[in-house]
Amino acid sequence: MTVSTTSKPELMSRFVNGILAVKPLSNFAKHQARQMMIKRAEKMGVPWRKQTETLLARNWEAELSQVENPNLQYPDYYVTSFHAYEDGNLSLQAAVEVEVAAYAVHAKIWPEAGVKGDAKLRQSYHDILKAQLPTPPQDILDLGCSVGMSTLALQETFPDAKLTGVDLSPYFLAVATYNTQKQSNWKYPPQWVHATAESTGLPSASFDLVSLCLICHELPQSPTREIFQEARRLLRPNGHLSIMDMNPQSKQFKKMPPYVFTLLKSTEPYLDEYFTLDIEQAIIEAGFQRPTINFNSPRHRTIIASVA
Repeated sequence: MTVSTTSKPELMSRFVNGILAVKPLSNFAKHQARQMMIKRAEKMGVPWRKQTETLLARNWEAELSQVENPNLQYPDYYVTSFHAYEDGNLSLQAAVEVEVAAYAVHAKIWPEAGVKGDAKLRQSYHDILKAQLPTPPQDILDLGCSVGMSTLALQETFPDAKLTGVDLSPYFLAVATYNTQKQSNWKYPPQWVHATAESTGLPSASFDLVSLCLICHELPQSPTREIFQEARRLLRPNGHLSIMDMNPQSKQFKKMPPYVFTLLKSTEPYLDEYFTLDIEQAIIEAGFQRPTINFNSPRHRTIIASVA
């Protein structure tokens, strides 16, 4: 039996949801998913546990005080378990493991890539961006920037641009700040903003490109639509919105064994909402022209839309 994805959750997806509604089974699935990632990473030579231990031993107060907005109100959808962490993204444990987890998750996209799969995935996204954008963007906003992996990769792709990263987790942004400080050759060091992507507080018409990299699958449909509207507000005339994320029509998802699909869904609470969202229509309704959609990996797509 395999899993298929269509405009509404399939029978198998609903069956998995029933399993995950039972807390002991859900906790077991999360534990198994986490252990699978750790073993995969360390088998490839990525020192998951050693690196995590080293980073957790640091004093992060300076970085946290630098980025945290103490008045920020977290949306209800965000205060939940993500990626097998009970506190979701609001924990230092989750923040220091983002990088090693990305290497493990993306290692299987291309069998020959291994640990380089993550870099290859991001490069495939940026290759499409460079090919489709009429001119290199000068001001780029990375919404849901996490610990800055996507932001720093965009900075390397567009070295003359000024980068701003927005995220809801102060722990993620603390790690992003730490990663920035490890490099000293910045033309324009990235700026980190602790805010919701739906309401960033940034000035209108201040960016040429708004990027959402591997973010939409972690959102319910309502905030996704609000984020598209915020992106439209933030973009200048002729600006572009770009999205790189899972492709619900990928054959890899359609053929995914139920056990693996269960582990995936245990760590991604809004996967059904993402897989059933008419993302093209949502982008148009937010004030963009009809987007282009390109498949940049066997299981990912890149969506680019210009301001209408």
